[in-house]
Amino acid sequence: MPQPYDVITMGRIGVDIYPLQTGVPLAQVDTFGKFLGGSATNVAVAAARLGRRTAVVTRTGRDAFGDYLHQALREFGVDDRWVTPVDSAPTPVTFCEIFPPDDFPLYFYRQPKAPDLQIHDHELDLDAIRDARVFWMTGTGLCTEPSRGSTLAALAARTPGDGFTVFDLDWRPMFWQGGAEDARPYYAEALAHATVAVGNLDECEVATGEREPRAAARALLAAGVHLAVVKQGPKGVLAVCRDGDEAEIPPVPVDVVNGLGAGDAFGGALCHGLLAGWELPRVMRYANAAGAIVASRLACSSAMPYDPEVAQVVTGGPIPPQPPPGGSAGEPRGRQAPVSGAHSHGGVV
Repeated sequence: MPQPYDVITMGRIGVDIYPLQTGVPLAQVDTFGKFLGGSATNVAVAAARLGRRTAVVTRTGRDAFGDYLHQALREFGVDDRWVTPVDSAPTPVTFCEIFPPDDFPLYFYRQPKAPDLQIHDHELDLDAIRDARVFWMTGTGLCTEPSRGSTLAALAARTPGDGFTVFDLDWRPMFWQGGAEDARPYYAEALAHATVAVGNLDECEVATGEREPRAAARALLAAGVHLAVVKQGPKGVLAVCRDGDEAEIPPVPVDVVNGLGAGDAFGGALCHGLLAGWELPRVMRYANAAGAIVASRLACSSAMPYDPEVAQVVTGGPIPPQPPPGGSAGEPRGRQAPVSGAHSHGGVV
C-alpha cells in the first residue's frame, strides 16, 4: 500500500511575476522575476522545505507557464501527479507592487476562469486525500463550480479521525460575485468538515460574522473545528483548542521586504508542527518564525525556509538572509523600508 502523504493541499496555482525593485509603481518597474505561486501550492512547498512529503491538487493551462510550474514543483520536492492541464484556459499570472512594510497590491489575471477553479470531483484521488495526514483546502476553492463541489467532496471523504483537515479561510473578495453573504454558507459547510481553521481577522469575520479575536475563535470552534488559529497582524497570533488549550504568541520583529507569502510559510510550518505533535505554543512560535523569515525576503515559494533557519529565529537568533538564487530572480533593488516590529501574516498569492 502506498505511503500516505504528510500534506496534500488543494487550491490555487499560478505564476507570480514580482518586481525586482521595491517602492516603485508597477508602471515604472523595468525588471521582474518569475516564481511559482498560489497559496495552496506555496503551503505545500513550505511543508516540503521542512521535510514533509507533500502534493498539490490543482490545474494549470496547457502552455509554457504550465510547464514551468510542473518543473518548479518537482524542484521544490512537491508531487505534481494531481496537477492536470486545462485546454481552454491559460495558466494564471499574478503581478504585485512592493511598498514595504505593509502595502503589496496584487493584480490577478485569472479570467474568464482560472484552471485551478476547474477541478472536477471525478478527477480526485479520494483515497489519497482521505489517507493524507494533513489535507489543506482554501476559501477560494469554494467560490465557483466545479471547484466548489470538488472541494466539498474532498472534505466529505475525510473524517475527524483522518489526521488534520485544515480550512485556510483565504478570503479573496474579487473571486466572489455576491460578496461575503454569498460565501458564508459555503464556509459554514466547509467548517463542519474541518478540524483546523486558519484566518486573519477579515477572513474570520467573513466566516463567522465575528471580528474580535477571541469571539472569532469561539465561533470557529462552534462551527465544528477543533483548533482555531486567528492571525492578528501586529498583535501576533491567537490559537484556541476546543479542549481549552490556547496560545497567544507575539509577532517576530522583522524588516519587511515583501509580506506576500508569509501566511503560506506560516501554514506549512503549522502543518509541520501539528504533525510533529508539539504543544500548541511551540507550534505557533515556529509558524510565526517561518512567516517572519518569508516577510523579510522578496519571493514566496523560493523564500520558504528550512528547519534550521526557523529554529534559529525561534531561539532568538537573527532572521537569516535568503540564499543567493540559482540563476533566477535575484535580490530586490531600489528603495527598501525596514520596519522594526512589523510582521505580515497575510499569505496572499
